[in-house]
Amino acid sequence: MRPRRLRQTDSLRRMVREANLTANDMIYPVFVMEGENTKQEITSMPGSFRYTLDLLLEELKEVSELGIPAIALFPLVAEDLKDNAGTESYNPNGLVPRAVKAIKAAFPDLTVITDIALDPYSNQGHDGIVENGEILNDETVAILVKQALSHAEAGADIVAPSDMMDGRIGAIRQGLDAAGWTNVGILAYSAKYASAYYGPFRDALDSAPKFGDKKTYQMDPANSGEAIKEVELDIMEGADIVMVKPALSYMDIIYRVKEISSLPVAVYNVSGEYAMVKAAALNGWIDEKKVVLETLTSFKRAGADLILTYHAKDAVRWLAE
Repeated sequence: MRPRRLRQTDSLRRMVREANLTANDMIYPVFVMEGENTKQEITSMPGSFRYTLDLLLEELKEVSELGIPAIALFPLVAEDLKDNAGTESYNPNGLVPRAVKAIKAAFPDLTVITDIALDPYSNQGHDGIVENGEILNDETVAILVKQALSHAEAGADIVAPSDMMDGRIGAIRQGLDAAGWTNVGILAYSAKYASAYYGPFRDALDSAPKFGDKKTYQMDPANSGEAIKEVELDIMEGADIVMVKPALSYMDIIYRVKEISSLPVAVYNVSGEYAMVKAAALNGWIDEKKVVLETLTSFKRAGADLILTYHAKDAVRWLAE
């Protein structure tokens, strides 16, 4: 046997390639803020920006032209709108509903995925209502249902609960169905770990916890069997897509989830992973193009069907070269 026979030329390597990366695999995360004609680079995420809605629409024109099929929308919420109950999260005239309406009007074929969680709206920086230092589960879920409904009414194609409260997928599915939004999908952050890789994202949205950490609701990085339990629960409760987050240091989890899931598996190539690649590239220590494409392909090899990544635009351009 000589396996090298099938490695001799580029055309042969492409013919027998097992994991193929395309634009259709990409979901591009974007940050929106209030105001006009403003674009702010996120210091810890070189090349990533917060946009006011007018400039976000310009950015999405390029995204659409590149053939990227979906975006994930995250809001920077003003401090004076934050409270412990996250009431701004379900304001029908809030930043996200207004952004969704504008995006769907301008780009009706672009799939819009909205984040369902309280941390951008919480004055405590947590994903749930806080009482005596505890993150309340069921009371939070009731707010998440309201938030999902407000996004569905604005035109979101998919809502993506990222909070890790127990039972929220079932409650959101029931709430959407009861209100007539049976065609709105749920992308469940099913296996979301309490990871140190999220730091730059929290800078982007000013959503870091004001006390403690998120270990009582996000998963322990040491656990893998627990991820399967979380995924199975979300499938039973009505998720349409399940997610593993982060991606790079959790490829064993991606592989295990793909083996047991009857649903598409998404992964989130998170801000810390992005920032490390960008920092090394800016210092000339790595070839950014080669590292990014190798990393994204490795997610596909591990079992990912969809990849949320800040590299999406660059990756699609590189794939077309």
